This record gives sequence, C-alpha cells and structure tokens, in this order.
Amino acid sequence: MPLPFSGLICTLLVFCAALSAQSTPNVVILFADDLGINDLGCFGRKDQRTPNLDRLAAEGVRFTQAYAAASVCSPSRAAILTGQSPARVKITTFLTGRPDRASHRLLGAKINLQLPKEAKTLAELLKPRGYATAAVGKWHLGGKGSQPTDRGFDEYFQGKANPGAESPQGGKGELGQADYAVKFIERSKDRPFLLYLAFDNPHIPLAAPARGVEANARAFHPVYAALVESLDAACGRVLDALEKNGLARNTLVVFASDNGGVHISELKESPPTYNAPSRAGKGFLYEGGIRTPLIVRYPQRLAPGERTDPVVLGDLVPTICALTGVPSPAVLDYQDLAPVLFEGKTLDRPLFWHQPHYMNQGGRPGGVVRDGPWKLIENYEDGSLELYDLSRDPSETRDLAAAEPARVAALRGKLEAWRRSVGAEGMKANPQFSRAAWEACFVNTDVTRLQAQPKSEDMRPALADWRKAMDDRGENGPNALIHLEARDAKVTGTKLLYEVPPHKDTLGYWVNVDDTAAWTFDAPKSGSYRVTVLQGCGKGQGGSVVALDCGSSTLEFTVEETGHFQRFMPREVGRLTLAAGENTLKVRPVKKAKNAVMDLRRVMLERVD
Repeated sequence: MPLPFSGLICTLLVFCAALSAQSTPNVVILFADDLGINDLGCFGRKDQRTPNLDRLAAEGVRFTQAYAAASVCSPSRAAILTGQSPARVKITTFLTGRPDRASHRLLGAKINLQLPKEAKTLAELLKPRGYATAAVGKWHLGGKGSQPTDRGFDEYFQGKANPGAESPQGGKGELGQADYAVKFIERSKDRPFLLYLAFDNPHIPLAAPARGVEANARAFHPVYAALVESLDAACGRVLDALEKNGLARNTLVVFASDNGGVHISELKESPPTYNAPSRAGKGFLYEGGIRTPLIVRYPQRLAPGERTDPVVLGDLVPTICALTGVPSPAVLDYQDLAPVLFEGKTLDRPLFWHQPHYMNQGGRPGGVVRDGPWKLIENYEDGSLELYDLSRDPSETRDLAAAEPARVAALRGKLEAWRRSVGAEGMKANPQFSRAAWEACFVNTDVTRLQAQPKSEDMRPALADWRKAMDDRGENGPNALIHLEARDAKVTGTKLLYEVPPHKDTLGYWVNVDDTAAWTFDAPKSGSYRVTVLQGCGKGQGGSVVALDCGSSTLEFTVEETGHFQRFMPREVGRLTLAAGENTLKVRPVKKAKNAVMDLRRVMLERVD
C-alpha cells in the first residue's frame, strides 16, 4: 500500500538528514609534541616501532614535505587551529617564551599571551554546523579566559603531562588522553564531531616504563623510543575506536607533530632524537626544526598514496572547512589542500615563517621564505641571508646566496612584503649584550650541524659546555648593541631616500655624493664601538668610499659589490668612539665610483670590552 503524501515527505526528510550526516565527515586531529620528521617507521626510522601509524600511512596519504607553521609549539598550535600565521596572531614563540639574557644580541618581540578572540578556532567554526567538539591534552595557547572551552570546544580534558614512568596513563599521559578521546568518540558517534587530541608525548622530560625501555634497548635513545612506541599505541586506541563504531570511513584523520624533534641536550636529557638528513631540530628554522610527519586518511574520498608538495599545517583549517561545508575564516593565511589531496594538483605559492625570538634549543631569530625548491633564511641578528636549493640539497649544506644574488634579492623582497602584510613584530638591539656569552652559545659550537652518534648518551660530553652556556641566565653584559635602521634615518639631499615599497627596506637612490643620512640616538655606555654596516651594491658598482662621523670620531670604508643592490651583507668596517647619552652618526659619501654609492639597510654599533 503506497505511503500517504505526508508520510513520503517525512521519509524523504529522514533519508536526507541521514545522508547529510553520513556525508559530513568527522574530524580527528592527532597531534604529537616534538616528534621529529623521521621518528616513524613509515618515514624511514628503523630503530623505533610505530605499527599503528605506519598502517594509518598505508591507508591514507603521506606527505613528504609537510611543515609546521613554527619551530616550537604555541605558534604551531595557533596556526593549526585558526589558519592564521603565527606572525599575524602575534604568538611567535612558546608561551611565555625564553627570557631575554646577555647572550642574546636582540630583545625578543612582544607576543600575545593568549590566542586572540578574533582568530576563530576550528571548534568555533564547526559548532554552527552541529559538531560536537572536544580538546584533549596540551593546549598552550593561554590560561584563564582562553582555555579550549572558552574557544568553542564543548569539553576539555588535559590529562597529566608527567604522571610517572610506570603510570597506566603512559609516561607522558598519552594512554590516559587516548582513553578519554575514545569515550568522546563513543558518546558522539551519532552526530559529526571534531576531536583535537594534542599529546604531550614525546616532549621532555622523558619517562617510559622499564619494560618498554628494555624492549627498545638497541634504539638511539631507548626511553624516547619507548615513548614513541607508546604514542603509537595511544593513536591505535583512537583508530580502533573509529573502526569499532563504524566511523572510520567517514572520518578525516590527521596525524602530525607541532615542530621538529629535539636534536640537542636539554634539561637533564641527552639528545632525544635526530632529524638527519634534515638539518638541526626544534627551535631552528632549518628543515629539521619545521618539517613534520603528516598523514591524512579519509577513506570515503581519499585514495592512499604519497604527496611531495610543500604544505603547512595551517592549510588544514581551510581544508577542513571546505570538507565540512563551513565557510573559511575571512582572514586566512593558508590554503585549501583539496586540489593536492583529490586532484593531484600543486599549490603554487610561497611559504613564510617569522621567528623573532631565541629558543631554548639554540635557535636564533630569523625569517624564512620557501618558493618552489628555493629557501631563503634571513638572520635577524645581522641581516645576513642564506639560500638553499632543497631539491638538490635537502640537508641545507651549500649556501648559494653568493652565486644567486638576484634570486636572494627577489626572495628577501617577498619575505619583507609578507611581514608587513601580516603586521609582523620586529626586534630591537640588546643594550645589555655580552659578546662572550653570545659566542659561547652560538659561535663556539654550531649545533645546527651536529652529527648524531650511534647512541644518544655518547653525545652528552661534547654538548656539556654549550648546554651550560645556554642555561646561563645572566641578564647584564659588558657590551651594548645599537641598531640604526634605514627607515629611521634623517636624509639630507636631492636623490637619497628611504624606499617605502613593501618589498624594500633600504636607503636607496644614493647617486649624489652630497646626499647624507644621519641618526640621533642614545648610547647606553661610552666607549669604543665596533661598526658593522648592512650594505648592498650591484655587480660592477663597488669602489665608492664612505665616511661615518660621530662627534670627533670618524672612519672610512670602501663599498664592496654584493652582486645586487638588494642583496645585503653585514660588513665590519671599523670603530667609532661614542659618548654615553645622545650621539649623532652621519653617513656621507667621500667618493662615488660608479652609478650609485650603495644601498644601506642598517648600521650596527657594538661596544667593545
């Protein structure tokens, strides 16, 4: 007997509602803490066991060039939850950051101590679509008033980050966090849900049960290997819960790490892991610090495979919004990965990083742009520039800046324009600087080129002095630093000017020998100051003579070619005597050799002991 019309309508509505629920994917983000790029078996690690995540990779898509949005946790987490750059939300280091100290040439940039409310989280974006939302584990994006339940999550279970090596919750709380996540899945299986499971594993201090350590005795770091194995088991519990409840096919599962693995000694630990062939590790802007393992599984739409495109974890926000039918945020710094995931296309766009801080692992302030295979690093301490071709040199061993001056200039211009577009915070010179402390931390031992030994413990003696220097909290040094920036100069003349386009940051058009630039500034201490200029000069245009005057003290230097007027190089050119208090420094050409004198971005003054 046919259904009455009203019954037919009700049946259709129920069917459409069920179809809509089925087509709306659940979202599970499994986020490790300090897991390195090659810490999983599916990414090449041989001495650590990760069967569950290896299976996830086999069933999903494994990204071979995925990046975190930062080299440390808080900014990376801000990006994966909001789709905005850490530079834009002004969370550019871990909260609350490494304190300024005498070993730092620069003072850390100001940061927000909580995620800005105008930057909507994934939970806030998905709730209007009817999603149940839970955050489990590490938050690290602000305290009171900025907890997950203040930012769109229905519930928050932190768990214990350090419950003890033999705890049934796991050495870093990973098993307890996974068990809560499983219960959330079971409670929410009849509606779409977002689970953000941010483990504290394998962040230091390391702790794992004796049985696990013994089972991994042959690993590089047995305790770390046991922790990674337990992390894998925790992820396995969540994946099994999806299968058991019939949710796996329609659930987007993402696994990644917030930054690179720790490759140096920190706290009482010997190096937990190594990131080779990637250079350095957590806290650094080299590949070992910002590369992350990334696995995406979505059986309903996504065929297993591998993707080699450079992507950033911040891309997940617009991607998830598109898959769930939710409008992306109006302010967005990353892109939907649907063309990469489902169409085999490539996203042609530059990627940017801004790190105006020193890190506990030895990382220094800098900025990065990656465009195609080319990666430019700008060192904020002195403005020097490094260029690498990652397609031929993934370990960043060959700096090509001198051989590619035009490319350096173009990439640095893109980086400068991007910084201005997102309102990136700058840095100031440290008036309480100590050169000896700085050299002990960043010059005497280059930990970016640290080579892993067969066993982690073997590396501890060689790093002992470096670690001691890094941990020195001395705040007042005998030296002082002063940076005189091009944008702050008082220009006198007819052609010389500060170039204001967003890709420029220089005193340029220095074609008249009578044009001068000057700064009036305060010196914290009197004495002899080492002078370094950040200077650019095109090919065949060198040879001009320039004088720097400060009171009765004067020095002269000859401009050197750098291959391009916008390829800047720091050059120590002599010394000037400064009085404590107000000084005026003037830069004036003495002789112009060719078409223009030079471009000048900065004058750096460092008091000598």
